[in-house]
Amino acid sequence: MPATKLPDVDHTRLRLLLVDDHAIVREGIRAVLEEQPDLAVVGECGNGEEALATAAALAPDIVLLDLCMPGIGPVETIVRLRALLPAVRVMVFTSFGDDQIVRETLDAGAQGFLLKDAMQDELLRAIRSVAAGQPWLAPAAQRQLMEMLKRPPTPAPDALTARETDVLRLIAEGRSNKAIARELAITEGTVKGYVSQILAKLGVEDRTQAALHAVRKGLAPR
Repeated sequence: MPATKLPDVDHTRLRLLLVDDHAIVREGIRAVLEEQPDLAVVGECGNGEEALATAAALAPDIVLLDLCMPGIGPVETIVRLRALLPAVRVMVFTSFGDDQIVRETLDAGAQGFLLKDAMQDELLRAIRSVAAGQPWLAPAAQRQLMEMLKRPPTPAPDALTARETDVLRLIAEGRSNKAIARELAITEGTVKGYVSQILAKLGVEDRTQAALHAVRKGLAPR
């Protein structure tokens, strides 16, 4: 199903991209959001690949993302969205929130996590909070965030996430994207997204410089 691009809107409003494989769900969310003078739905799509293409074309402020869709998984979608548009904010809006997927989406860079049983007012508050740079987390996500904060500090350099540190360590070992994907049980596309984020965070231009950084930080043997 092709992505839907909606008519041009006032760019002074928050621009949202809806990503959900159920058109009737998108229709209902859009109806709620379009009643708000500060919000505008600029596009809709039904899977992660469409989300990446549509986000590249429309540069939304916020992507409202379901977790259960065909094609690439939500974690890969989030990682690649953040690599493609570093300023975009991703809010997961889904029907379920088991601990593992909450942890993975937060680690991938989602700023909000809300379940679809939320009331309309909570959805609107969540969107505005995420847009303002403040996380909005459903209770399940709050528990996972607290668990993440309780973990002992890792030697991850320059605010890299734990997964980015894993990828950096494997880069320093000379692994290819394919080998890293196999080692970490993720797709090559996800690895590419992580590599882009690592290079940006470290302020380096290529994998060789990233590997040298990892050696200096003691993440790989000299």
